[in-house]
Amino acid sequence: MTRTHRRTVATLAGPGISAAREVYLTTPGDAVRVAALVEISAAAAALARTVVKLRHLDPDLIAPHVADRADLRAVLGRGRWLPTMVRHVPRPPAGPGDLSGLVATVLASRSVRRRASRRTSAPGQGALFTADGGR
Repeated sequence: MTRTHRRTVATLAGPGISAAREVYLTTPGDAVRVAALVEISAAAAALARTVVKLRHLDPDLIAPHVADRADLRAVLGRGRWLPTMVRHVPRPPAGPGDLSGLVATVLASRSVRRRASRRTSAPGQGALFTADGGR
């Protein structure tokens, strides 16, 4: 099961890794190259931290799905990267990048049940923000 999830994670991460490698390989000037890579990684890390915080995810449940636990802790803010943590980032496997089909498969395999929440308002009180923009 974990092996399948790791393949799914690798497939989902492939386009982002390819984009980062493209910046790394084609951007002239080291300062601009590093700045662009920092922006990419900062945005991705911020999104990851947001999901973990909003969904109350346990990092130990995520760890089996990532290649290196040290990266997970650093991204989530409970660790840090050290200058010695320099390594090769392999090119993602090429192939049909049908992410929509993959995402649909992942979502279908989830066994999380969500509670339906009802918001009630006082009698005579309409919704402040409606789906049609108040029109």
